[in-house]
Amino acid sequence: MKVLLINGSPRGESNTHLALDTVAKVLNDEGIETEIFWIGIKPVQGCVACYKCTTLCRCIFHDELYEALIRRADECDAIIIGTPTYFAGAAGSLCAILDRLFFSAGRLMYAKPAAAVAVARRGGATEAFDRLNKYFSINAMPVVGAQYWNIVYGAKPGEAALDEEGMQTMRLLGRDMAWMLKALHNEKAPKKPQPVPRTPTNFIREGMF
Repeated sequence: MKVLLINGSPRGESNTHLALDTVAKVLNDEGIETEIFWIGIKPVQGCVACYKCTTLCRCIFHDELYEALIRRADECDAIIIGTPTYFAGAAGSLCAILDRLFFSAGRLMYAKPAAAVAVARRGGATEAFDRLNKYFSINAMPVVGAQYWNIVYGAKPGEAALDEEGMQTMRLLGRDMAWMLKALHNEKAPKKPQPVPRTPTNFIREGMF
């Protein structure tokens, strides 16, 4: 089994990457293969509503990013998408490629477990989180959660590690995604995950100022 984790941040080594990497390590410990795919910083072609994909079963544009993602979407068993928060929404370049991917190749992801992860300095993360979940619900993809919304707080690269509750949520997301995949594949009939004591962490922390 393999989980594709898409890093939608223009910063490769970002807090978004840190959050996804935390999830990936738990999945690896559970014996599940992972790949963190960074969409990069090049301009991203958006959907032009030409509807050619309805007959081609793929996007009419053959750019490298789309080709890489459609191949990985076909090969993976589950998808986790991470984004920074820009103006209370997901990154524009990420949405541009996801619009094309899900509209032209939703069949490749249909009914596969999925999860969204949003990272913010302060606010707007719930809106970004909600935006990504729309891609999943229109494709009958079981949405995997944790103990709280999959949100992590941090501004400077690496600062998300200080959000103890956010990091705990990422670890539990990895645990719950592993459980979902194993249950769907009937692997040793795993027991349902149980609640754990939460590590409450406010995003205004002592020593920040």
